[in-house]
Amino acid sequence: MTETPSINLAVIPGDGIGPEVVAQAQRVLTRAAELDQIAVTATEYPLGAGHWLATGETLSEETKAKLATHDAILFGAVGADPRSTQVPSGLIEREILLNLRFSFDHYINLRPSRLYPGAVSPLANPGQIDFVVVREGTEGPYAGNGGVLRAGTPEEIATEVSLNTAHGIERLIRYAFELANTRDKKKLTLIHKTNVLVNAGALYTRIFNQVATQYPQVTTDYLHIDAATIFLTTDPARFDVIVTDNLFGDILTDQAGAISGGIGYAACGNINADRTFPSMFEPVHGSAPDIAGLNKANPTASILAAAMLLRHLGYEGTAARIDRAVEADLAANPGATRGTDEIGSAILAALDA
Repeated sequence: MTETPSINLAVIPGDGIGPEVVAQAQRVLTRAAELDQIAVTATEYPLGAGHWLATGETLSEETKAKLATHDAILFGAVGADPRSTQVPSGLIEREILLNLRFSFDHYINLRPSRLYPGAVSPLANPGQIDFVVVREGTEGPYAGNGGVLRAGTPEEIATEVSLNTAHGIERLIRYAFELANTRDKKKLTLIHKTNVLVNAGALYTRIFNQVATQYPQVTTDYLHIDAATIFLTTDPARFDVIVTDNLFGDILTDQAGAISGGIGYAACGNINADRTFPSMFEPVHGSAPDIAGLNKANPTASILAAAMLLRHLGYEGTAARIDRAVEADLAANPGATRGTDEIGSAILAALDA
């Protein structure tokens, strides 16, 4: 007897609009899996600012151990209303989101950017926007290597040291080459700031060039980060796969979301490519507390994150089913102003069309 494929899913809805968009993503994921006879079991974890205020807990070791037993994590958004003084700034993001990324070795932060038919770019002539940013996820300035001396005095010193290892860079770049090799353009662009950040830049460049010799079919390119931001605005069609460090990737991907119709369409995968821990998939738009509970949030990014999750687990056909449903919905409703539930229901209906 053939065993029914199954997914043991962890769900972290989080704060603000997180629960609203994740609910729609779960609806779509579950239905798409059902159509392909994949069983989905979901366990919800109530983490976020609200949970911290109620319990004093951000992310316990016990909860982290439970999350590690799942196949993948569907994440909403965390973060308190910035106008609130009850939650220290950045506490929830660092102690939950970054904690999970580092603890589960999510060394690939994967962010596709595509201008779907029906989505509106702010660019007058955007051309064909269809590229992927492969951002390093566990090193760089976000590694927490820094501190403060003489805090609160006129002589205060604050440091944030960018940590870069040959091991971390090599596995990042190799992943990017492998991805580029699967795409039609087969082009990979390294983005850094080698003329100023000469130490990290030299390490990135040397490893990039070494790995490139093993992928002669992939065309390579290099841009400084400042030039890259210009080309993302003036000629985004030139990009296919981008590989870059943690901080530069964080900035570039928000710009990429903006030119591709808005961050309501921007999904993200925090990937452990070695599969030693579950990978985590999320929209990148944040908790948006100002519109929470108003049925205004666009769940498309969360739904696309669910498709990325399925693709990572090997369910390419089911992921493609969701992608086609999103495409059909956007093509049928170009520029339309709709509520969270309405968009989710429309994409759900498109699955069965």
